[in-house]
Amino acid sequence: MTDLDRALDVLRRDKRNYENQAKFYDLFLNTEFYIPAEADAQPEKEHPADLAGAVPLVMEVEGNDYLVLFDRRERLFDWAKGDIPFLAVAGHVIAETSTHPLHWVLNPGDAHMKIFVPDEIDWLKDAVARCREEAVEGFCR
Repeated sequence: MTDLDRALDVLRRDKRNYENQAKFYDLFLNTEFYIPAEADAQPEKEHPADLAGAVPLVMEVEGNDYLVLFDRRERLFDWAKGDIPFLAVAGHVIAETSTHPLHWVLNPGDAHMKIFVPDEIDWLKDAVARCREEAVEGFCR
């Protein structure tokens, strides 16, 4: 179980607690995620930049598009039932680059799966933008 899993468990027990929300979302934004890439991408490379130009896998389910994210490579490979090309991207970069109305699904098929809806993603995108503005003053990483 990862720190992100534990934070999600705590958040699920008390969603209205601001500290629980802050801890989960802070961990999310500062975690490196593994995103499956389209099948025509090259197999896993030593460095994510080696897959520059690769297209993240987006799945359509019930009329919504989902970006699939995993917080550990093992979870990605278990889900894919083997090796699969992937991109490694920080959570804050995912938030900055996501476009509305994309959904995210974290760790699909796992007990610690979470779906992020567009309004939640927009909120994270705004939080990252505010953090970047405040970083000059030393408030954010």
